[in-house]
Amino acid sequence: MNKSEEIERVLAEADCLFRESEIEATLDRMAAEITMLVGDKTPLLISVLNGGIIPTAMLALRLRFPLEMDSIKAGRYQGETSGSEIRWLLKPTIPLRGRTVLIIDDVLDEGITLAEIRKYCLEEGAEAVYTAVVVDKKLNKEKPCRADFIGVEAENRYLFGFGMDYKSFLRNWPGIFACKHVY
Repeated sequence: MNKSEEIERVLAEADCLFRESEIEATLDRMAAEITMLVGDKTPLLISVLNGGIIPTAMLALRLRFPLEMDSIKAGRYQGETSGSEIRWLLKPTIPLRGRTVLIIDDVLDEGITLAEIRKYCLEEGAEAVYTAVVVDKKLNKEKPCRADFIGVEAENRYLFGFGMDYKSFLRNWPGIFACKHVY
């Protein structure tokens, strides 16, 4: 099966867990919570690339206070469906010292990558570091990092859409979907 056939098959078999309208309402709630906590701090939003691009953009448009934006790329998957060691590919260019930082990512899976990014921000002198994820996966084990702002909880399946990918594809799908099979 070639890549196009694989993607079409994944799409045809996928379960929609959260529709686009549900995610929009979730983002409104998250933005209100974030505003209450950091709205007066001129925070630095750091998007975790690539999955955090869409959630960061959608949340930032709902935050009606001064903020700066930057990005970081540290990942374990590199286009695959399972991860290994963390690779640092991009670090923020805006200094973190003395800043309130909000890290935004698509999904909190095992929490390893988010924990390392949070640790990096603190080591760089951030005054406070908060984390926001659209999806927190329910796992049967303790995670090294918990998100401060969580959109929705989802079962432990391979997810795609709204920033999350299936082998580097389908990040742009409008909703959150779970694969029936990973090929």
